[in-house]
Amino acid sequence: MSSCLVSNPEVEVRHLSKWYRVNGHVVQALADVSLAAEPGEFVSVVGPSGSGKTTLFNLICGLSRPDSGELLLKGQPVQGRRGLVAYMPQKDVLLPWRTVLGNVLLGAEVDGRPTEEARQEALELVPAFGLEGFEHRYPHELSGGMRQRAALLRTYLFHRDVLLLDEPFGALDALTRRQLQLWLLSVWEERRKTILFVTHDVAEAVFLSDRIYVLTARPAQVREVVAVDLPRPRTAEMVAHPAFAAAEAHLLAALLPE
Repeated sequence: MSSCLVSNPEVEVRHLSKWYRVNGHVVQALADVSLAAEPGEFVSVVGPSGSGKTTLFNLICGLSRPDSGELLLKGQPVQGRRGLVAYMPQKDVLLPWRTVLGNVLLGAEVDGRPTEEARQEALELVPAFGLEGFEHRYPHELSGGMRQRAALLRTYLFHRDVLLLDEPFGALDALTRRQLQLWLLSVWEERRKTILFVTHDVAEAVFLSDRIYVLTARPAQVREVVAVDLPRPRTAEMVAHPAFAAAEAHLLAALLPE
């Protein structure tokens, strides 16, 4: 494991800090956080609960503005601008009155793309996202895993080069979670979007990622950047690889309070 320099970032956070006012008190969520991801890279962010991981994503996608620091996409400042990256929050937030197909077409509607063209593209991608036969089902008719697949297809269909995935599998059982990890990797290997991925699960971070940023407790700072020295494509058997156990142990140690 080692730190890595990023020479050609697709997305870059430079010295980001953020404060909030909570019940009359000023609370610092992020303190001088810097991170980056190259085009097509899978980068995870781990840290203690409440360490500001979701705050970081809210800043990157423009839902909130930093108090200091810079956000760049392809080298251009973008802080406070929405719609430049695709964001999948912790909950799938599927609209209950829309079918799967209706939900995944939201991105095209927001962007004003031709309806029939977007519908055809969505239908072509439905099998790759494991949703064939469920296009006209409503969210309440889907399992948790199917809902997450639908939410990820909706995120993908925003047609952004950078995807922010905030604990997308956190609420799933272990078997479904592993199945979706493998499926997500297969989709990523084929389409090579740049992914920033938040997780509390150290093993999940190792299994999925090229690099992992370890955050401290609030106010979050980057404690360490860890390169994952595992070959791709990843397989379920890879959890038995000595390098997997070494990376997992290293990350767990890095997450312990100083």
